Amino acid sequence: MGGHAALHGARRMSDALSRRQSMAALVGLAGAVASPSASATAEPARATLGAGVPSPRAPRSAATDKATTRLGPVVPLGGSVRFDNPVVWKRLVELAGGPGSRFAVMSMAAGRPERAANLAQQALQRAGARTDWVAVAPALKDQDLAAAVRDPQWVQMVLASQAVFFTGGAQARIVDTLRPGGQDSPLLQAVQALHARGGLIAGTSAGAAIMSQTMFRDAPFVTSVLKGILRRGVEYEQGLGFVPAGLCIDQHFLKRGRVGRMIPLMLGTGDKLGLGVDEDSAALVHDGEIEVLSGRGALLVELHAAQQRLENGALSLQGARISLLEPGDRFNLETGRLQPSEAKLTAPVAFRAPNFDPTFEFDRYFMDILGDYAIVDAMIQLVDGPKQQVRGLAYTPLPRPGDARRNLGFEFVLTRDEFTRAWAPSGTGGDPYTIERVRLDIRPVRVPQPFLQDWAEPA
Repeated sequence: MGGHAALHGARRMSDALSRRQSMAALVGLAGAVASPSASATAEPARATLGAGVPSPRAPRSAATDKATTRLGPVVPLGGSVRFDNPVVWKRLVELAGGPGSRFAVMSMAAGRPERAANLAQQALQRAGARTDWVAVAPALKDQDLAAAVRDPQWVQMVLASQAVFFTGGAQARIVDTLRPGGQDSPLLQAVQALHARGGLIAGTSAGAAIMSQTMFRDAPFVTSVLKGILRRGVEYEQGLGFVPAGLCIDQHFLKRGRVGRMIPLMLGTGDKLGLGVDEDSAALVHDGEIEVLSGRGALLVELHAAQQRLENGALSLQGARISLLEPGDRFNLETGRLQPSEAKLTAPVAFRAPNFDPTFEFDRYFMDILGDYAIVDAMIQLVDGPKQQVRGLAYTPLPRPGDARRNLGFEFVLTRDEFTRAWAPSGTGGDPYTIERVRLDIRPVRVPQPFLQDWAEPA
């Protein structure tokens, strides 16, 4: 009976959250978007989150949370997290309540769910947690999924835990399992009840992708999304919405250049903030704040002041802002302020100083701006190099499904201006950088075909 009462309580709480939502934050976000006549030097709107847009899962906001209930922490891990990464796993256990905290591990995203659950359980146990495997997954043979997500055994296992951990795999499996036919299952309601009472929700790779209101379902080709191949139910769909509404989450981010797919999705859904977590990295979203916990960090995308238009049917974007966050950096979702880690506070990169001596002597053009960590290198080149602008090309000569515009590419233009700041411990190129609010413009370009030509052939 205790489990049923908790589920009914969670349902009432979700309904109450829905009733209390308002359009105030949406009005604020709309007002923050610069009009076409706005000055190019106007300060970019601070990225803040308020009440979100309606959805079946009662979207939440930092402001709404504080007025109603204290939701638990959410930790998206960017995928490929090492199982011997002590920072991540120990921090998860701390957030769940400390040694002895119980985790319900869900591996329904995995093609080999038992193995995926076993690896995650071992890592959590080494960090001091107790673990249980919720053995519900499409890849488990002879399992009736419709019955399994209603089975009191698994529901009670979640309700008896302090945390839920989702493993990696395919995020579509998680959503299709926990929300069959678009309806929240009792097992998902149990996860929501745990979160509503302050429990931890964490997940890696696919388990991080489900955290926001909207998620990528299956969009492996970043340039295809830039070209407009973005269909609901195919490339993207509704996520499970554990983070505040208006915040979009993606993973494997810096390694795979996924800023190129996040921006079109945000433009389509109206999300104004995007958090892209890199591999072997983690971020904490709680109490109106984002904190990067480990690894190469995360990229924050802000579209409050961005303007988009179509140029001959292709996306053109002006005035987006991107920030690079490293471990220890924090971003306040209510004020929009970035706080570098303590070690960096006294080490600004003084690129505005008249006697600035940049680490990088020469300019660079990035021929694959969406390649491995290229966007990070470009941002560092920008704030610690000789030029106020850095450019790069997003393009693939390979044919992709549904792509009829083989010669369409995009030039990314990064600009440092009066709203850009940067910090590095000793100001050299090899140090980790925190970089705030680089302006990002994207313009469509025509790439000659064929892209390459033998040098011996006449021009």
